[in-house]
Amino acid sequence: AELWMQQRENWLAKEDVGASLDGVEALIKRHEDFDKALITQEEKIASLQEFANQLIQARNYDAAAVAERRAAVLARWSKLKAALVARRSKLGESQSLQQFTRDADEAEAWIGEKLQTASDESYHDPTNLQGKLQKHQAFEAEVAANEDRIFSAINMGKSILDNHQCAGQEEAVKDRVANLEDQWGTLLSKSAEKSQKLKEANQQQQFNTGVKDVLFWLGEMEALLGSEDHGKDLPSVLNLLKKHQLVEADISAHEAKIGDLNTQAQAFVEAGHFDAAGIEGKQQTINDRYAQLRVLAEARKLKLNDSHILQQFFRDISDQEAWIKEKKLLVSNDDYGKDLNGVQNLRNKHTRFVTELEGHEPKIRAVQEDGQKLIATGHYGATAIQQRCDELGRSWEELDGLAAARQSKLDESMAFQQFCSNVDEEESWINEKLALVTSDEVGDTLATVQGLMKKHEAFETDLDVHRERVADINRAGDELIAKDNYQKAGIGAKCSSLQGKLEGLVKAAGERKKRIGDNNAFLQFNWKADVVESWIGDKEAQVKSEDFGKDLLTVQTLLAKQDTFDGGLKAFTTEGIHSLSALKDELVGSKHRQSRAILQRHAEVMRRWEKLQKDSEARRNKLLRSQEQFKKVDDLFLQFAKKASAFNSWYENAEEDLTDPVRCNSLEELKALQDAHTQFQTSLSTAKADYKQLVALDRQIKTYNVTNNPYTWFTMDALEEMWQNIQGITKDREVDLQKEQKRQEKNDELRKSFAQLANTFHGWLTDTRASLVVVGTGTLEDQLEAIRHKADEVADRKESLKKVEQLGAQMEEALILDNKHTEHTPLGLAQQWDQLDQLAMRMQHNLEQQIQARNMTGVSEDELKEFSTMFKHFDKDHSGLLDHAEFKACLRSLGYDLPIVDEGEMDPQFEEILSQVDPNRDGNVSSEEFMSFMISRVSENVESSKEVENAFKAITNNGDAAYVTSAELLQALPKEQAEYCMRNMQPFPGVSGAYDYKSFTHSLFSS
Repeated sequence: AELWMQQRENWLAKEDVGASLDGVEALIKRHEDFDKALITQEEKIASLQEFANQLIQARNYDAAAVAERRAAVLARWSKLKAALVARRSKLGESQSLQQFTRDADEAEAWIGEKLQTASDESYHDPTNLQGKLQKHQAFEAEVAANEDRIFSAINMGKSILDNHQCAGQEEAVKDRVANLEDQWGTLLSKSAEKSQKLKEANQQQQFNTGVKDVLFWLGEMEALLGSEDHGKDLPSVLNLLKKHQLVEADISAHEAKIGDLNTQAQAFVEAGHFDAAGIEGKQQTINDRYAQLRVLAEARKLKLNDSHILQQFFRDISDQEAWIKEKKLLVSNDDYGKDLNGVQNLRNKHTRFVTELEGHEPKIRAVQEDGQKLIATGHYGATAIQQRCDELGRSWEELDGLAAARQSKLDESMAFQQFCSNVDEEESWINEKLALVTSDEVGDTLATVQGLMKKHEAFETDLDVHRERVADINRAGDELIAKDNYQKAGIGAKCSSLQGKLEGLVKAAGERKKRIGDNNAFLQFNWKADVVESWIGDKEAQVKSEDFGKDLLTVQTLLAKQDTFDGGLKAFTTEGIHSLSALKDELVGSKHRQSRAILQRHAEVMRRWEKLQKDSEARRNKLLRSQEQFKKVDDLFLQFAKKASAFNSWYENAEEDLTDPVRCNSLEELKALQDAHTQFQTSLSTAKADYKQLVALDRQIKTYNVTNNPYTWFTMDALEEMWQNIQGITKDREVDLQKEQKRQEKNDELRKSFAQLANTFHGWLTDTRASLVVVGTGTLEDQLEAIRHKADEVADRKESLKKVEQLGAQMEEALILDNKHTEHTPLGLAQQWDQLDQLAMRMQHNLEQQIQARNMTGVSEDELKEFSTMFKHFDKDHSGLLDHAEFKACLRSLGYDLPIVDEGEMDPQFEEILSQVDPNRDGNVSSEEFMSFMISRVSENVESSKEVENAFKAITNNGDAAYVTSAELLQALPKEQAEYCMRNMQPFPGVSGAYDYKSFTHSLFSS
């Protein structure tokens, strides 16, 4: 050990702490290896010390020397470790110093490089200033990005100085730090100065470009405004005015640009720009030329406005003269219309023209007034203006005269054409009606004749109207002749012709009216004769009918109809026959040209009438004989119907009973069905006798050769089919009853099997529930083990429940709805098993909860047993649940002073307890909820781990020890609780028989 320490002491005696960062890191790495070796060697030193102690304790003959040597080795070992720590500290200082030196060298080299870039004067060269500015911005970004690195080196140097880790080089470090700060400040200053110079050079370049653009624009505008072209006509003047507006807008738009140049120039001058005089000279030149440009623009605008006024006046004069020339062509036309519509259109056009002329006159006057105003102002074109105004006045007066002359001609033409139109209209109407009244058509039917008569009456009304119109036309013609109309000869001829045609139409209308009247009378007779013959024809078909009835009811109906028919004959004698004869006598008496045809038609009608009366009497006699025969058949029909109805009722009831499905729920129900079937077989003999009577009646009815029975829909064939059918279904019923007998015997066996298994399983459920409830002896662990055993037994009996459910399923498939051998069902047993399983789980959980509460809270097992006993006592139905009333009674038995309130009244104290025990208000309190509540009430005074800790401290020696002994626990606590604490507390280190109550309290509350 001393040899090893000698070697290490020699290495530590060296003063080498590294001349560079790499050297220092190599020494630190070697020192770390030394530390590892030191840890390994420390075990050997400890072994050496232990061996020396053993020698000394064994009272070795040289124990004093051993003790002295041991002390020397241990002292040397301690000194070696102290030297090792000191050297590690020096190496750390050396590493920091070397790191700072390297960082400072790199920073100074970088700053020196960037100072060269920041110090150049490239801004004097105006080429590519924008690129230079962008490049410098990138340079500034690079400087800003390296700021943290520079200040990191500076701060590192200051930290070394503050911590006295300079290894004797404090002054050198201070100089390096100050030098770095100065170089960094110089770099920032140079960079900012260059950035400002580049921006000023760029702004001056932009100013010079703007000045050049404005001077070029001023030159263009001055040349444009100096032009002497003021326009030779209105379009050219307007074009020049629009161009001048654009020029003015351009001048106004450049005002802001020139203002910006002035602002820039002023800023350069105020900033002391090196070319301030040149900038001010350019500024003055631009402002003077811009002011002169505005004067030139205003002068040209006045000249263009004068030219525009003159050209506009000439344009107005020309427009009015062109309008007058166009209208002269219209009023000089010789076309005054060739018919009424033509004249009316021309007059309407002329009226619109006159209106237009009157409306246009103010425009003529306005143009003339404008000319006089220009002359009055001494306009340079006054002579030409006056000449154009005089020519316009003459043209207007000439146009007005032509319009008046054409109006007169059109009025005369309108009067003549109106007369001709009226004559033509009346002649057209007379010609149209003349063709109508001369027609030979007088009508083939009565409806046609009546239509022709109505048309003729309407024609006569229309004729009276047109007579008045012809008179009006003749008077109008006489007036035109009196006014010496240029067409007076033609007017007289038209009047004479129109009067002659009207008189011919009146004569022809009278002749046509007479022809239509004669034809109407003849057709009226034929129409009445047709009506009589049609009526007789309908009645002939009725009296010739061979239908004398199929039964008594139809015969009586036919006789009633015959009476109605005979009454109709008597009524028609007056209404039809006498009326036709009277019309015949009237026409023959007036010597109608169709008298022979009328007499012949009347004789034929009377012959058919007399024959119809004879046929009607013969049919009545035949119907009376048929009625007597059917009265006898009707009695037989009624008797058959009654017996058939009774037989059918018996059949329907029997069929319903025999075809009713044989489906019983017990042997007793089946026995009732068998007895009913025996009684039915006994009644068959009576039904058979009734059936034979129906057969005899049917044979008697058929001898009369009649149709179906009106009193019933039953036929003998149908009744025979019923009788045969009842025989078949009776045999089928016997077979069904035998099958049901076998099925019920099998079902009863199934009921007995289910009842035996279900009753056994229910007995086990009852016994097991009772045994669960009485489990309560022994320790909590013993009770938990017993409950677990019962829970396993409950789970094992699930197979027995499945057998019960299988038999229940078989009964359900067999449609067995009841079982007199047991009151239990598969569903009910399954629910009871599930409740028992849940009860075992709750009791198991409750016991686990009690054990945990006993261990965690210190509640005694006796108290827990008392809580459990009280719960079981009030759990009358052994369901593992207490309703609110049972829970309240249990609390009173445990000493809770709860008031007695009326029904429906709230108990605030009890409601507060329920909010803890039954927060969801499901109406029940489980054993787990009850035990949790009672345990919380017992331990509710313990609010924090600090209180428990103080309680343990109070029972220790002098009341302030950090541990508690077993004797103190047994003295202060019940034995059960004391043993629990000793089992769960950790031993307190260094003190025999002592326990760490602080860690126990902390773990207790954290869990």
